[in-house]
Amino acid sequence: MIHPAFTLIAAAALLAGVPVLAQQAAASKFDAPAPTPPFTDFRYESPGTTRKITPADLPAPYATKGVGNGPHMVPRPAGVWPKVPAGFKVEWFASDLHNPRQIRRAPNGDIFVAETAAGRIRVLRGIGADGKPQKVEVYANGLNEPFGLAFYPPGAEPQWLYVGSTDALVRLPYRNGDLKASGKPEKLADLPSGGHSTRDVVFSADGKRLFVAVGSRSNVDDPDTTPAEKFRANILVYNSDGAGRKVFAAGIRNPVGLAIDPKSGELWTSVNERDMLGDNLVPDYITHVQEGGFYGWPWWYIGANQDPRHAGKHPELKDKVIVPDVLIQPHSASLGLAFYDGKQFPAEYSGDIFAAEHGSWNRSARAGYEVIRVSRHGNARASGEYQDFLTGFVLDDGTVWGRPVGVAVASDGSLLVTDDGTGSIWRVRYAGP
Repeated sequence: MIHPAFTLIAAAALLAGVPVLAQQAAASKFDAPAPTPPFTDFRYESPGTTRKITPADLPAPYATKGVGNGPHMVPRPAGVWPKVPAGFKVEWFASDLHNPRQIRRAPNGDIFVAETAAGRIRVLRGIGADGKPQKVEVYANGLNEPFGLAFYPPGAEPQWLYVGSTDALVRLPYRNGDLKASGKPEKLADLPSGGHSTRDVVFSADGKRLFVAVGSRSNVDDPDTTPAEKFRANILVYNSDGAGRKVFAAGIRNPVGLAIDPKSGELWTSVNERDMLGDNLVPDYITHVQEGGFYGWPWWYIGANQDPRHAGKHPELKDKVIVPDVLIQPHSASLGLAFYDGKQFPAEYSGDIFAAEHGSWNRSARAGYEVIRVSRHGNARASGEYQDFLTGFVLDDGTVWGRPVGVAVASDGSLLVTDDGTGSIWRVRYAGP
C-alpha cells in the first residue's frame, strides 16, 4: 500500500520537475541531534576525515538505551555513487554477485571472492580497458557458507586454496591459473557452527601456522556457564593439515577479518564488539594480535571496563585485558581488512590498512557503511587514528543501499571492495591530483 503522504510528495515533485527520489529524501531527511565528538554517524562521514577514539572517551554503560535499528535496504538511486578522497576514482568493477563477502588476491593476480550465502567461490581475472574483469568463473560450488580464503603454501606457487566454512576448515587443490577446482573439498577440521558464522583464515608468512577466526555465538553469554561458547570468541591456530588446534588469542568477541602484515609478519584482526550497552559502547576495533593475549570478552572490554551484565566475575582478569590499537565507531561492524602493498596509490599509503565497516544495527543514528584507512605513518604500529576513505552508502533519510564487506589490493594497485548490499565489487583507483 502506498502511503498518502508519498503520493502527495510524488505529485509535487513531478509538477516541480524534481526527481521523486530526491524530493522524497529531502522530505524525510534523517533528523537527530549532532553526535558528541569523537563519536559520529553517517551524516558526518566524509572521505579524508581523521578520527580517533581513546579509552578515556568511552561513556558509562547505558548512557543511552540500546536500540534495534537494522538497515532499511533500498536500491541504489540513479546518480548516487560512493565517495572517495580527492585524486581517487570509484568504478563498478563487478556486479550480479550473490552475497559477496571475503575477497583475496591469488599469487598470479586472480581475484577470489566467497559468495557466502550461495555456497560458492568465484574467480575474476584481469582488468579490461572498460575497468571490468576480463573473465569470471565459478571456481567451486556446494560449500557451506564459505568465507575465509587462503592460499598455501605462501609464495608464488600455491598448491591449495583453504576455505573457512561456517562449520569446517576445508581445502581445495589449486595451481596458478586454475579457474575451476580440480578436486572436491578435503575436510581438515570441524569448526564451531552457528552464531557468528564468519570463519576467516590466513597463514603465517612462513606457512607453518594457520590462523582461524571464530566469533562468539551470542552478544553476552558467559562461556563458564554456556557450553556452546567453548572454543569461540577466539583466534585459533592449526598446523597446515588441520591438526594441533590451540587458542592463539582469546576474549575477542567476533574477529571477522584476519591479515598478516607483509613487513613484520604480525597477525592483525578486525573485530565486532558487543551490543546493547548504548549508542557509543562498545567500540569495534582493529589491532595486532598478541599470542596468548586476552581482549576482554565477555567480562571486560577495552581494558579494565567491566560489562555490567557480568558484574563481579573474573576480577583476576581485569589487569590482563589488552587495549586494542585502533578503536572504531561503536557498532560499525568492522569486517575485512587488508594491508596496502600496491604501488598505484601515493607513497604515504604504503603499508596502511584498509578495512570495511559493514554498518550498524544497534545504534539510533547509523555508523559504519564505509571503508576506512588506518594510517601507520611508516611504523609497525597504528597510532589509534583512522580516516574515512570510501563513504556514501547511506542516503540522507537514513536508508541504506550498500554495505562493504571485504577489501583486497589488486595486482595493479587499485583497491577492490565487496558490497553485499548491491552484490557488487567496487574498484578504487588513484587518478592523480
